[in-house]
Amino acid sequence: MTAGARREFGAGPLSRITAFVYTVLVVEGLLLVSVAPGYVLLLLLDRDASNLPLAALCALPAGPAVAAALYALHHRRGDITDLRPAAAYWRGYRVNAGGVLRVWTPLLAWLTVVGVIVTHREAAGVPVWWAGLLLAAAAIAVAWGVNALVITSLFTFRVRDVARLSAYHLISSWRGTLAQVSLLVLALGVTVFLAEAALALTASLFVLGLLRASRAMTDDIREEFTE
Repeated sequence: MTAGARREFGAGPLSRITAFVYTVLVVEGLLLVSVAPGYVLLLLLDRDASNLPLAALCALPAGPAVAAALYALHHRRGDITDLRPAAAYWRGYRVNAGGVLRVWTPLLAWLTVVGVIVTHREAAGVPVWWAGLLLAAAAIAVAWGVNALVITSLFTFRVRDVARLSAYHLISSWRGTLAQVSLLVLALGVTVFLAEAALALTASLFVLGLLRASRAMTDDIREEFTE
């Protein structure tokens, strides 16, 4: 088969669809493998507020795993004759793990502190309005963290620059922020009304949705800082 025939074979709509499905399935499998240790431990924990710090530790591997999935899906190829999603995933994991953990770890720590305070509100003597403010701050932190995760996965910036860009695009790319929040609410709904396993088995689709919801932000950053 000639090189021209290979390019023609890999350029059709069916080939592109097959390449897309294959990439998503491979990324899904690698994502599950990456989070498996923490996920298994999380399933063994009692659903009790006292276990929130342990749950945060179990969630620690999810940050680099999601970053690697974002990287692999962003760099996916439509040509079925040139598919290397596993290589892209592990490259994204290797390149981004350190930077992602510098964002992901303090975010989990903050959410854990808020969770412990809110769930022990009466014992700690925390008023309802203060608990409400903490929850609002936690929600903003999650939205900021999602932006930071996407930026760190696709670009190379210092942590403080990632923090600034993430905060700036919460407002400037507000449509993307709303789309991200909708995805997070949907993921929460899947977890609550179905099971954690349902979310785990569709994780790559949520990551793909997150990537597309963040497109305006990433396009703006690419135009302003990399071109």
